[in-house]
Amino acid sequence: MANFEYTARNMKGDLIRDKIDLATRDDVIAHLRKNKMIVVQVREAKAKGGSLADLFKPGVKTRDVVIFTRQFATMINSGLPLVQALDILSQQTENKVLADVTRQVVYDVESGHTLADALRKHPKAFTDLYVNMVAAGEAGGILDTILLRLAVFLEKNDSIVRKVKGAMIYPAVIFSVAAIAIAVLLIFVIPTFQNMFASVNLALPLPTRIVIGASNLLKNFWWAIIAVAVFLVFAVNRYNKT
Repeated sequence: MANFEYTARNMKGDLIRDKIDLATRDDVIAHLRKNKMIVVQVREAKAKGGSLADLFKPGVKTRDVVIFTRQFATMINSGLPLVQALDILSQQTENKVLADVTRQVVYDVESGHTLADALRKHPKAFTDLYVNMVAAGEAGGILDTILLRLAVFLEKNDSIVRKVKGAMIYPAVIFSVAAIAIAVLLIFVIPTFQNMFASVNLALPLPTRIVIGASNLLKNFWWAIIAVAVFLVFAVNRYNKT
């Protein structure tokens, strides 16, 4: 069982915020709907000190927003009401973060906010460009057209980003191999020279002393260096997902 926080509206329209213990998020949604409540948001309750876990929580990928936008445009173009289209998307969207965001957007729109204003509250899912384009589409009565153009733009942009990342893989591999080779030299090779220099009492030049110092640092604090490297990899990965 897990503890979930939920926000929902009852039949009277009152906003209810509470916690519940159920196995999965889908079970919470099913429970609320069974009790004739409109789901606004469901998320797993944060444990104390959970800020580090939030750093690695899955985000909203560009591809998810592209699919969302295309489906949204199709529904609006077919004459489906805005709120109904968003409600359907909140149930169909596979990305749970985006699904929660969509439910909050539904609530804000039903509360009298424009779609653009509702989207603006979620900058991690919808960029300023996205929000401003939606605002223009609402004002001009061409929301479906704007959404389609946004989907095309985001898809092309995502394709370019993927190509750039692909082009960076080879240099990254070369850099990693070079870093490993340097680490091996500093840990296993340099200490042998250090012992030799110490035995003959030679005054070492500055570059040599720097290399020996780096070797000692790596030997004594290798665990800290690895921990920082792992943290940076996860942090960059998290940033790329947002």
